[in-house]
Amino acid sequence: MIRMDPGDRRIHTTRQFTVWEGGGEYNVARGLRRCFNLRTAHVTAIVDNQVGRLLEDLILQGGVDMRYVKWVPFDGLGRASRNGLNFTEAGFGCRGAVGCSDRGHTAVSQLKAGDIDWDAIFSKGVRWFHTGGIFAALGQTTPDVCIEALQSAKKYGTMTSFDLNYRPSLWKEFGGQAKAQEVNRKIAQYVDVMIGNEEDFTACLGYKVEGTDENLSALDPSNFKKMILEVVKDYPNMKAVGTTLREAHSASVNGWSALVYCDGEFHQAKTRDLWIYDRVGGGDSFASGLIYGFLAGKTAKEAVEWGAAHGSLAMTTPGDTSMATLKEVEKLVGGGGARVDR
Repeated sequence: MIRMDPGDRRIHTTRQFTVWEGGGEYNVARGLRRCFNLRTAHVTAIVDNQVGRLLEDLILQGGVDMRYVKWVPFDGLGRASRNGLNFTEAGFGCRGAVGCSDRGHTAVSQLKAGDIDWDAIFSKGVRWFHTGGIFAALGQTTPDVCIEALQSAKKYGTMTSFDLNYRPSLWKEFGGQAKAQEVNRKIAQYVDVMIGNEEDFTACLGYKVEGTDENLSALDPSNFKKMILEVVKDYPNMKAVGTTLREAHSASVNGWSALVYCDGEFHQAKTRDLWIYDRVGGGDSFASGLIYGFLAGKTAKEAVEWGAAHGSLAMTTPGDTSMATLKEVEKLVGGGGARVDR
């Protein structure tokens, strides 16, 4: 989709927007391509009009392969299908970030089982497939597409990950949180690596985390460990579970860490107090860093550090997608600071 960014102004008062490409699943693919130098492709549907071609141009600049995109004819108005817009403003201090989705009737929301030849994709030797709860929430048929893709990936030995990515606005007219849990519980049976944030596992799968308030102002990792043990007990198919841990002291300063469970052990990344430039996409960049770590043969302890470091750096620049380099992530993982590089 296209992200409309008012910069240091607000959505309802700005007179201009900067456009970025973005999306929960796409951001992961782009991070793996641009920061970690891995070949990635994006499977989606885009309406073939000027807005769609703008989106194509942005995606191609990110280096993500578009050969599996389903181009949908434009009807001249957008009555049948359209391309999604996401208006997002950055928060500051006591004012939180705000998102306003304009994503109804999009081409991708109308994908249904059978539209994509997943066997043709995964039979080519794909190593990893990532999808998530945002795509699953877009339409009545998209959960079936998720399951179809995950089943095909498993058939060909492709590792799979799923980011729960709960967005109340996407489920509001689609059955609410109860429907989100019904859908995500069904999908979870086919996932190798489950990813979420401090609230996703409660909202999407129904697991309670002890000791948290509605503002998630203080996060005790030991309580998240208890919750994750319940998750892997109920879903023995999961080889790893990762969650980011964000304490939003303000919109501008967040405490940030991450936790991963793998092979019967927990590993927590270094906790950082971050000055936030743009928080959108931080969790997606955690996911791409974690996936890179596993694909590169790193231990789970190392992988979660790479994920947390990449997520940290992504939130220091504008837009949904990471602008970090591999060298910068490596430096931060190794304990490097913010002194100028010359």
